[in-house]
Amino acid sequence: MRRVRAWAAVAAAVALLLTGCSSGKTVDDGKVTLEFQSLAWQKESVDANKQLVKEWNAAHPDIQVKYVQGSWDSVHDQLLTSFEGGEAPDVIHDASDDLADFAYGGYLADLRDLLPARLKSGIPQRSWETTTFGDGVYGVPFLQEPRVLVANAKILRAAGVRIPTPAKPWSWEEFRSVTKKLSGGGRFGVAWPLKEPVSATLNLSLSAGGRMFHRGADGKVTVRFDAADAVVPRTVHDQAGPDGSASGATLGMSGSDTLPGFFAGKYAMVPLGFSYRQQIVQQAPKGFEWQVLPAPAGRDGLAQGVSPQTLSVAQDSPHKKEAAQFIDFLLRPRNMVRLALGDWMLPTGTQALKDPALRTTKNDWATGTALAGGLRSAPAQSVRGYPEWKDKVATPALQEYYSGSIGLGELRKRLVRDGNLVLARYQR
Repeated sequence: MRRVRAWAAVAAAVALLLTGCSSGKTVDDGKVTLEFQSLAWQKESVDANKQLVKEWNAAHPDIQVKYVQGSWDSVHDQLLTSFEGGEAPDVIHDASDDLADFAYGGYLADLRDLLPARLKSGIPQRSWETTTFGDGVYGVPFLQEPRVLVANAKILRAAGVRIPTPAKPWSWEEFRSVTKKLSGGGRFGVAWPLKEPVSATLNLSLSAGGRMFHRGADGKVTVRFDAADAVVPRTVHDQAGPDGSASGATLGMSGSDTLPGFFAGKYAMVPLGFSYRQQIVQQAPKGFEWQVLPAPAGRDGLAQGVSPQTLSVAQDSPHKKEAAQFIDFLLRPRNMVRLALGDWMLPTGTQALKDPALRTTKNDWATGTALAGGLRSAPAQSVRGYPEWKDKVATPALQEYYSGSIGLGELRKRLVRDGNLVLARYQR
């Protein structure tokens, strides 16, 4: 009997050791150690995250957090490997449009019973919708980024065009007209950096009433391409085509690729994410005058789709309660402001958005915060099969349409016919 008990004790010790090794967390001294994988990459953002971890650790000696640096470039595959290998970090930084497969796959914890009421009520429901999959909530949306027009202020003043504001934005028709006026003499009115055309097209289309994905009474999602869905694609196509007001050369570029030409005066405006202001501040030549303008508005005003940055908890974490407490600390209003300033983005929290640091005219922070009320869940946020539809159907179809290789009818046929074949495989 003593031998059986001895073997049982050894087995329990080995199991505990293996558990500690597989998770990378030590519990020998009674302390809880959480791994927080951050995707922050800009120095200001990394510094803000590390400082908050330091402050947490100083105040919570029994719940220590280990900062782990991740990368946006490889996060999906890296997380999938770590989930399947039992090595996932406790607290996971990601984006809401990357969560669906992990949530449906059972890799992320449902946060509804883990988060405090303060955090739940401090973020609008429209933001929570970006991390809701089925009946569960699998991430806390905390940073968001509207698309804006970054303009050469001198060129706009010289042309005498009306300067739009969040209260009185351009319509899509007026935007097209303005870009014609700003073109000429070797300059284009706008440069569309559409190396990744799908999310930009879908998210901006919300302002015109475009939805693209429609869920039926049976819960299944199908693709439609109605008149409202065509407003933004047609605008880009015509600017780069018959209007001659957009540079065709930038259609295959990233946002960063367009900045040298923007600084050189080749393009009067560039549609970019709000956080690009940091690169502009750092890279613009001395004396360069720029300003942030709201994206054009349509039938639904300044509505725009976003996929916020998120914080999630791994389902396999043995310390879900403590992980949720750390997330609550990171996302206290003042701390959320610090993270937003570090990333040059907007916080989702209503209290954080009121902070004076985010409402200053310097670097046009105030323009961005004025757009926060129109930000909505990206149309494809919870659509299973969206990544394949985007990569195999929508991206090549939009690229060919914007370049003039196919017409609107062929674009519609590909997005709808081929797209629904893809989605159907995920909804059997």
